[in-house]
Amino acid sequence: MNPGIRSFAPRNHSLRTAARQGAFYACILFFGLTTQAAPLKQPLQVTGYVIDVSLNPADHTLKATARVAFTALDNVDQPTFEFNGALKLNKITDDKGHLLNGERGQNATMRVTPSAPLQKGETATYTFDYEGTLNGEEESPVEGLKLCTIGDPITYLLYPARWFPMVGYLTDRFTADITVHIPTGYRVLGSGSTGSPKSTGDGQVYQFNWDRPGFPGTIVAGKFADPVSISGAANIRVYTTAAHKEAAAPYAQVAGREFDFFTGSFGTPETPRLNIVEIPNDTVPAFWAPEMALIAGSRINDRTGSRLLANTLAHQWWGSEISPASLNDAWITNGMARYSELMYIGDVSGDTAMSTAVSDISAGALAYDTIPLTAAGRLDPFSVEFQSMTLEKGAMVFHMLQFELGKEAFTKTLQALLSKYMDKSVRTADVERVAESESQQNLTPFFAQWLDGTGAPEFKDKYAVYRLGNGTGFRTIGEVQQDLDLFNMPVELEVETEGKTEKKKIDVVGTDSQYVIDTFGRPRNIIVDPDNDVLKNSPELQVKIAILRGQQLVAQGDLPAALDEYQKALAINSTSSLANYRIGELLFTQRNYQASANAYRDAIRGDNDPKWTEVWSHIQIGKIFDVTGQRERAINEYRQAVQTNDNTQGAVNQARVYLQKPYKREDTVQ
Repeated sequence: MNPGIRSFAPRNHSLRTAARQGAFYACILFFGLTTQAAPLKQPLQVTGYVIDVSLNPADHTLKATARVAFTALDNVDQPTFEFNGALKLNKITDDKGHLLNGERGQNATMRVTPSAPLQKGETATYTFDYEGTLNGEEESPVEGLKLCTIGDPITYLLYPARWFPMVGYLTDRFTADITVHIPTGYRVLGSGSTGSPKSTGDGQVYQFNWDRPGFPGTIVAGKFADPVSISGAANIRVYTTAAHKEAAAPYAQVAGREFDFFTGSFGTPETPRLNIVEIPNDTVPAFWAPEMALIAGSRINDRTGSRLLANTLAHQWWGSEISPASLNDAWITNGMARYSELMYIGDVSGDTAMSTAVSDISAGALAYDTIPLTAAGRLDPFSVEFQSMTLEKGAMVFHMLQFELGKEAFTKTLQALLSKYMDKSVRTADVERVAESESQQNLTPFFAQWLDGTGAPEFKDKYAVYRLGNGTGFRTIGEVQQDLDLFNMPVELEVETEGKTEKKKIDVVGTDSQYVIDTFGRPRNIIVDPDNDVLKNSPELQVKIAILRGQQLVAQGDLPAALDEYQKALAINSTSSLANYRIGELLFTQRNYQASANAYRDAIRGDNDPKWTEVWSHIQIGKIFDVTGQRERAINEYRQAVQTNDNTQGAVNQARVYLQKPYKREDTVQ
């Protein structure tokens, strides 16, 4: 996964597969999905569903009726719903029993012709009768991803699969009463369970009722082992297949710690129940729904999976409890869910780990920073640009808001937002109003800078040191320079002296801001914003941005453009191990083995940032030697990989596997 520059080495996946999973991690979890076009702006608001669905895993089929209650927000001649293209519509009737005509449109839509045009404010209920085969190979609302599959051992129907008619993905809140019929032998999970299943002559019936406006509609059915809970957290249950049963208890413990942390930070969630459910590896890495956190089976055993889980759990507050009123407000829940993950990192691993994570996501925050966050709705809401802005820059806005307000006022702001807007949508103006109320500060300059503007300052510091009389110490007179004329924000300075390190917060206003600092010891170095409290530009960050863009282009299949971005990174920092590693990775996929090996060698000789590039470069060179029939040289590389003692993403374990058995390339180029 790679939202931002969280750079993990690929394991046994092709370059394109690994990159695509990374690119979609952010899209799925945090707001939307990459579709062929932006969804149509609908003059409808769905208020509730009553769905009765029969699932048959043996033949991958679904039969359903969905009663959809909605309100016209404008005069409407043909209400249009998003609807999975693989499903066959049998009939549509209105609340008077009249048969209506439904016509398929582009991008998984269904246009309905009513008996009479709908007037603004008019309510209506349509009943859709439909069926279809869903085995993951049919037309999907999201190109290249399986969002619904009916089969063994796990059946999943994710909300974004549009397996029922819908509008306003993740902005239109609704209630849902869902009845699921399924053969005996499956456990079914959904939002708002009403108790144990009822047995019928040919199977079981599960009932789910979510009676508050939200985003239910995700159903998972599987041949799961008995759910696992831990002492003191019976509200959290982990459902896995037999293959991951041993990992369920440790995962439940991690989930309990994360759930407790978020409860302490944000307040009690709207429901204490949480089901963590395994989904197949060939779908998204993770997904959320009310009371549900869906995690791919391979990620349950992954030691880095705690971050993915934290991010998924945070959506019980930021996404489920409150949601964006419009696409221009998507930064609120996208950004806060991402920042919640970072908050948890800081809690369990310390300030240094969080500062490093913040530095990484800064690249994503600035990679496509061309329009203000409050105008993001003009972009395709499922584009990389939209996701990068609302997810990464949104997280940085909250990070900087905490620095501006202080931790106590920031926490009160978050809790007040969740309390005041529970089960409602929230706008950017609401965040500003609540933050000002809780902090008693004028935050207009802050929000104008980071939400209504673009860009980030690049700080430069000039200073001179003078000895004070009578041996009382030293005075430093300096000036912080940056390139944004309207910038107005406090910034911290770290002064390293011969005795101790001191910190001082100064106001940086405009392009030149002077400061005076007195210290007992002679200053040796002054660092502007040492803890990454402010989103700022730098040559180092530009390297990360170029690499990030390259990875996203790989995910889109544009390898020449990706290579250009990696070369841009090397033009800034010719010793970048990560840029060289990514080039080697790309060339390896193209079977350009000599050039790939050269790039991996350059990665080993580079700046060793990040450290894992060394161990994985040795492994990749070993694979090249295996492919080219040089087994002894391959063994030498695998041994060097083991000697690094760096087991990032199971690197040492993988090297030991190849020591025993040579690597064999796949039959076809990915």
